[in-house]
Amino acid sequence: MSETIVLNVTGMKCGGCESSLTNKLSALEGVLSVQASHQQKRVEVTYESSQIDADEIEDAIIDAGFKVED
Repeated sequence: MSETIVLNVTGMKCGGCESSLTNKLSALEGVLSVQASHQQKRVEVTYESSQIDADEIEDAIIDAGFKVED
């Protein structure tokens, strides 16, 4: 079953950051789509919950050098 989460992400400064994060998240098994916006400081991820969970997505964002805000 697919789910969508919207995360507040800081540290993205430009379109290159958006692209880098989108590519990293899109490469994860179970991620269906990613929309990142440095201007809105958010990332929307649609994923298959049977393959990956929100914590793993957040961990990947942090590994990419960005910060997830509550």
